[in-house]
Amino acid sequence: MLGYEMGLTSGVLLQLRGLLSLSCREQELLVSSHLFGALLICLAGGPILDRYGRRCSLLLSAGLVVGGTIVLIAVTSLIALTLGRVIVGMGTALSGTGACLYIAEISPRERRGLLVTLYELMLVVGVMLGFSCSYAFATLPHGWAYTFGLVIPPALVQIGALVFLPPSPRFLVAQGQVEQARKVLARMRGGAQEHVEQELRDIQAGLKEESEHSFWELFGTKANLRSRLLTGVALVFLQQATGQPNILSYASPLLRSVGFNSDAAATLASTGFGVVKVVGTIPAVLLVDRVGPKSFLCVGAVAMGLSLVALGTLTLQSHTHLTSLCKSQTVLNHTHTAWDLNRTAIDFDDSDVFPTHPPGPWKSEEEQGTDGEDDGVGESVGGGKTYLEVSSSLKMASLISLLVYVAAFSISLGPMVYVVLSEIFPMGVRGRAVSVVSAVNWATNLLISMTFLTITEKIGVPSVMFLYSAMSFVLLVFVILCIPETKGRTLEEISKELAKK
Repeated sequence: MLGYEMGLTSGVLLQLRGLLSLSCREQELLVSSHLFGALLICLAGGPILDRYGRRCSLLLSAGLVVGGTIVLIAVTSLIALTLGRVIVGMGTALSGTGACLYIAEISPRERRGLLVTLYELMLVVGVMLGFSCSYAFATLPHGWAYTFGLVIPPALVQIGALVFLPPSPRFLVAQGQVEQARKVLARMRGGAQEHVEQELRDIQAGLKEESEHSFWELFGTKANLRSRLLTGVALVFLQQATGQPNILSYASPLLRSVGFNSDAAATLASTGFGVVKVVGTIPAVLLVDRVGPKSFLCVGAVAMGLSLVALGTLTLQSHTHLTSLCKSQTVLNHTHTAWDLNRTAIDFDDSDVFPTHPPGPWKSEEEQGTDGEDDGVGESVGGGKTYLEVSSSLKMASLISLLVYVAAFSISLGPMVYVVLSEIFPMGVRGRAVSVVSAVNWATNLLISMTFLTITEKIGVPSVMFLYSAMSFVLLVFVILCIPETKGRTLEEISKELAKK
């Protein structure tokens, strides 16, 4: 559900910005409303998870997703869309946190790492489905509503499945229901009674250790916890500052700006992002224990930085203007011709995408195409055929650069940040530390997403790409200097080393 909601954003944004004549600020509001809801539940979700348990929280999260989706498709207005997206954001974020905790707490020790990292794989599958469905319904009237509504079935499946699943044994022990926890463990493990008793004792010992630590110890010098917390915060900040949220949320408008002449073509091209994320995550899941998260992070940072330099150079060559990112290129952007993929020769004139003068937002594509022929841009590069060939190469190079960037993120920052966070904090404060870092993560994501179009308007797409590239190389230096090598080491060994630094 979380991945699907992340993936559909860029496609439906192209539809809604024309339907509702959304300004840049309103588009940023629509994109960031989902992230704002996630931030809210991140700040308030801890008590919900602790008091009512992982399973009840997952039931609540699915209910929020269904309710929020009904709100945003029932009334076609910016207010209803924003409110609905905030509610859906709360539901998907609570579901993500609750699911990871629930999986970790019911999994046998030898399968825990695999099952938890499979959550990241399912998330990127959701991203791929979000991109795909936003394209599939792009040509239909009110296609955006169908795209939003498709999240309801998995939410209902989640509700139905959880009815038959047991509470987390760790939650039961925390509530003093030790006998019930013993029964749940015996049911799930199906092994020898002594193994169940040993796991039950481990759970009790872990909870006792947590109770001995206060939240404020995270900000103190004991066991170097403040330094560890700052490391985690800096890592998630750089994860967002390299531009991944905007590449996903504004994928279709960005591709529209680099030469994909129709909204449908841009949305279809962006679907490749979802496929690449899935393919890139698989080797990360399979090889993380062998290679180590630090190596993956270094390779990913270099590949991201270089691909963003290439993309910035390409957009600089194409003289991209904000109108191609922020405004519809057609009248209200919802006529059938706007979605027609069988374009005529004049439709492939990229003067509306790379104008020598900013076109008026209410001019049709045909009018802008005529203007492009009149201003002699095609002739300056050797006639129409040469112009089309150059623009086609530019489009493909831009798309390949973006796909390399997405792939590099998927094998590195995507899954590896959470592996590092699970390793650098001691057991007693791990849950609270990850909650603080997650709040910073969502807040940074929100800030970056809600200012992307505004910053692009001021400094241009190439400058934004070069800025993200610089942050990728800052990330590389940070990982080399500050992230410990954890490959082949126990959590206790990692914690002892970090406590001394």
